[in-house]
Amino acid sequence: MTRVNALKYTSVEICAGAGGQALGLHNAGFKHAALIEIDKDACQTLRDNIRENPEWSGCKVIEADLRDFDPTVLGLEPGTLDLLAGGVPCPPFSAAGKQLGRDDERDLFPTMLALVHDLDPKAVMIENVRGLLDPKFAEYREEIIKHLESMEYEVCYWDILEAKNYGVPQLRPRAILVAMKPEYAQHFEHKKPAETKQVSVGEALHDSMRARYDAVADDPRAERAFKRWYEKALEGVAPTVVGGSKKHGGADLGPTRAKRAWADLGVCGLGVANEPDDMKDAERDLFASAGPKLTVSQAALIQGFDEDWKFSGRKTAAYRQVGNAFPPPVAQAVGEQIYAAFEAANRAGNER
Repeated sequence: MTRVNALKYTSVEICAGAGGQALGLHNAGFKHAALIEIDKDACQTLRDNIRENPEWSGCKVIEADLRDFDPTVLGLEPGTLDLLAGGVPCPPFSAAGKQLGRDDERDLFPTMLALVHDLDPKAVMIENVRGLLDPKFAEYREEIIKHLESMEYEVCYWDILEAKNYGVPQLRPRAILVAMKPEYAQHFEHKKPAETKQVSVGEALHDSMRARYDAVADDPRAERAFKRWYEKALEGVAPTVVGGSKKHGGADLGPTRAKRAWADLGVCGLGVANEPDDMKDAERDLFASAGPKLTVSQAALIQGFDEDWKFSGRKTAAYRQVGNAFPPPVAQAVGEQIYAAFEAANRAGNER
C-alpha cells in the first residue's frame, strides 16, 4: 500500500484499534490529528508505528474510554475537522455478540453521534459488521440517519463492502456508512470495484511462509511441507480472521467452520505460531498434520496490513489486535472517495 494523495485533509479516529482504518485513511490522504483507543496494547502499537514517521507528525494517540472522553482535549474548533471516522464496537450487531443492538452496553453509536455533534466534521465514516444491515436493525439505522440529518448531514451510502474485492485475501464483509455535509455530499461518488482478480492466501503469504520453512531447511520434511501448503493455499481467499474477546482463551483462527476452511487452504487453525525468531517448536508451528499455523505477522498480511506495520504486546494480545482490525485497503478505497468529494467541492467553489 502506498499513499496516493497529498496529506491535505484532517481526521480524527475513534476506536482506532491497531490502526487498520487509520493506515488506510492515511494512504488516502488524511492527516490524523488524533487516534483514540481504549486498549493499551493497541495504543502502543499505534505509537510504535507512527512515532518515527514524519508523515504522522502532530498525531496524538489517546488512550481513553470513549464514553468518558472529552473532545475539547483535541483543541479543535467545531466545524474545522474534515473527517471523523471510527469502527464502533461490533458485538452489539454480530451473531457472536447476540445482536442485542441498542440494548448492548457496548453500543457506541450514541457516543459517536455525540462526538459528531461536538466536533461538527465535514464528513463522517463509520465501520461495523454486516449484521448491522440486517432487517432487525432497520429501525435503529433509521434513527441514526435521522440524527445525522438533524445535524445537517446527508448519508452518501450505508452499504456492505467485501474485503476480497479490494485485494485483501480474505472474506470480510463490512457495513460502511459515509455521511457528509450537503456541499460535499453532492460530489460524492460511491463506486464499488469492478470485477477484480482476487488475491489468494498462497499469493499473499508465499514469501513469508517460504522464509519460515527455509529457517528449518535441515529438516527433510520442510520442502515437501511447504509445497503441500502452497498448492492448497492457492485455491482461494481466507475465511474471516477473528480476534475474539479478552474473555475467551488464547489465539486461534476461529470457530470450527472457520478452522475447516483454513484446513482447506493448508493452514492449521488450532492456535497461532510464534514468529520465526521466537520459534520454539517447529513441530507445532510448521509440521502439524493440518499444515502450518499462521504467525501474527502473517495474519496481518491476510488483513491487508503493510509488512512493516508491527503489533505490540504478547502473541495473544497482538493477534487480537490483528483479528479485530479493519483491512487498510478497504479503508483507503473509501477514504479516496471522500477525498475526491472534498476536492470536487473545492474546485466547484473556486469556479464560482
